[in-house]
Amino acid sequence: MTTSIIVDTQRTVTPLWPVPQERRVVTVLFADIVGSTALVDRLDPEDVRALQRAYFDTVAGVLHRWHGVVEKYIGDAVMALFGARHSDGFDAYRAVRAGLEIQAALDRRPMVDGIRLRVRVGVATGEVVVDLGDVVTGGHGVASGAVITTAARLQEYAAPGAVALCAATARATAGLITQRQLTPVPVAGRVPPVPVWHAVGPVRPGADRHDGPLIGRRRELATIRDQVGAAIRTRTPRWISLVGPTGSGRSRLLHELTRGLTTVDGLSVRWCVAHCQPYPDQVLAPVAHLLRGLAGIRHSDGPAAVHDRLVAALTPLFPPTRVATAVPALQRMLTTPDGSAAALAGASICREVLLRLAAHRPLIVAVDDLDRAAPAVSRFLHALFGAATERGLPLALLTVHQPQWADTRPGPARQMTIGPLATVQSGRLLRHLLTRAGQPVALVDRLLPLVGGRPGHAAAYVTSLVDGADPAALPLPEAVRRAVGAELDHLDGERRAVLMAAGTLGGLISAAAVDRALGWTPGRSAPALRTLVAAGLLLPHHVDGYAFAAPALRQVAAERLPRALRAVFQHRLAGAPHLDTVHRDANPPAGAVNGSAARSAEIVRLDTVGARTGRLDAVFAALASTGPGGATGPTAPRRGSPIPTKATRPAASGSDTNRPAGPRRLRAVASAGDVPPTPATRPPRGAGGDPSRDIGRAAPPIRSAPTSSAGHWTPADAGVVRAVPRPPLIRPLDGLPASA
Repeated sequence: MTTSIIVDTQRTVTPLWPVPQERRVVTVLFADIVGSTALVDRLDPEDVRALQRAYFDTVAGVLHRWHGVVEKYIGDAVMALFGARHSDGFDAYRAVRAGLEIQAALDRRPMVDGIRLRVRVGVATGEVVVDLGDVVTGGHGVASGAVITTAARLQEYAAPGAVALCAATARATAGLITQRQLTPVPVAGRVPPVPVWHAVGPVRPGADRHDGPLIGRRRELATIRDQVGAAIRTRTPRWISLVGPTGSGRSRLLHELTRGLTTVDGLSVRWCVAHCQPYPDQVLAPVAHLLRGLAGIRHSDGPAAVHDRLVAALTPLFPPTRVATAVPALQRMLTTPDGSAAALAGASICREVLLRLAAHRPLIVAVDDLDRAAPAVSRFLHALFGAATERGLPLALLTVHQPQWADTRPGPARQMTIGPLATVQSGRLLRHLLTRAGQPVALVDRLLPLVGGRPGHAAAYVTSLVDGADPAALPLPEAVRRAVGAELDHLDGERRAVLMAAGTLGGLISAAAVDRALGWTPGRSAPALRTLVAAGLLLPHHVDGYAFAAPALRQVAAERLPRALRAVFQHRLAGAPHLDTVHRDANPPAGAVNGSAARSAEIVRLDTVGARTGRLDAVFAALASTGPGGATGPTAPRRGSPIPTKATRPAASGSDTNRPAGPRRLRAVASAGDVPPTPATRPPRGAGGDPSRDIGRAAPPIRSAPTSSAGHWTPADAGVVRAVPRPPLIRPLDGLPASA
């Protein structure tokens, strides 16, 4: 069976920002030939060379198709990295699929004199320090960390032809890869023995389970119901996109719609739903999923049962002669939904089936996680929507995807952004999850500031408690770290630099502090901050500056920085004038790395802190005169009349917008990952703040701001009071990238 890998063509290729290394969680694949020494001893050197070429070509080809980077060749062993430069959240899954395919490819490929090569594969996931500039095939010394040794040791315990997984890899691929746990194995230098899993194969695609009540989202549900109702009543098809980051509850909302939206004005509505798995085996697999759903075909059905179900589904829609020719074509597409001419012909018939169903009865076609699908699926949906519009059919098309995914939407498409839950709703959800998991409900207060209004993050934290996490020091769940890391990696170099530097700042984020930390000319980070607000990663604060939309994003962004660079940022901020470091406090920044994380990775190519500090300062100094996109000199802010948006407080007649400069109101701001307004100063809805994101917290007492003898900020300056100027009006982008 041919496997087609979907390349993320939407990712912008831009120069990396000036940081020579990053701390990243990557997956390492280590493959080695079984019995290579005895094999080489009995072969002629020319045959050995031919055998090695065939072996390395096969392995490298598979790794490249799964977006793995060959870090080095060691004899007849191959080491590859997944997620070293860019993560999609499925690095471990791609590595395991690559390991399984390597085994299958070597079994199929004929070798010299009929020799059959057997290899062992080990896959491990963990933190490393990566030299970003060297992340190319054959870049020796790209990554440093204990996980590399773990992968090499795991392959020694894999059976010939098998793929062995570490515990972290097994957790990252649970539900996607069928696994079999083995007896823990002793590894030199590791106590106790290391648990090992063997990968069996990919799990058959299916929908996620959603149980329990839906909390919140009444506005979203009502809006979608109105859109679908209008499409059916007026027989004007509508394309509705549900857009939100991982963990926002997009799939849960779709599940609720399919269960609750069954009639419109007394007319029965039919749903056809497809779920896109990450990196499907065949590009038209979601279309085949739609066909199976509308015909009631199960994966366990044999060819005869499939034929009978297709005939029963098509007979009310087509004449007998058309049914006789369409059924074999649909069967071929179900068997091999690839991009071949036969599969595309079957997809065309499937599209006509959906159109005829809509002519008989209102139809809603929904595709979950469309950003995972191949472009062929988008073309299929566009053709379906265009034909339904021409015929005036009562059809609604509902697609679910992430914000960064871009596609050309048809003109009448509507986009709905799934935002974070309100604080009260997050509390209700946490109480429900904790009660169902048998955990103390009192932990709601501990978890509420961590989940950031994302239902998926709330579920991940509760799951970590069930798995034995310490409630007093909750680590960031692995699933959340993977998803947030992928959000960070979708950014270009400029915005990624701003977010990572902002993650080291305590409290609110100001453009001046970000510029100073990065060594940029004043004002250079302002455009990036505005685009991060438009992308939903930062929130404009109603006092001054910005806050992270998700606390986990601040933590992941800060922890990506090596210790040396973090020290450089702190040194620059410590030398800033007192008012330049705003809203700082005595709490450690979110980027503080715990001891275990620091010990599991090594800093490479940096001999001493002093040397690396000077070297990084030199890099930043050389790039400080380069504006975004390579422009030389500071970037001048765009001039023009400020336009109120939903991200800013609209100007009103008689407001203080035109007041002369004068004393400003003083306010103490508490530091936290996301700083909410205090109850006494909480703005009304629609007045520049979002009470749904507020977390009730008492304001610290106002006190004078002590300073060091040099006038610089010191750790004793917690709770600094400063004059707060009016925040600048922010003009976000007109919208996220057009999406289907």
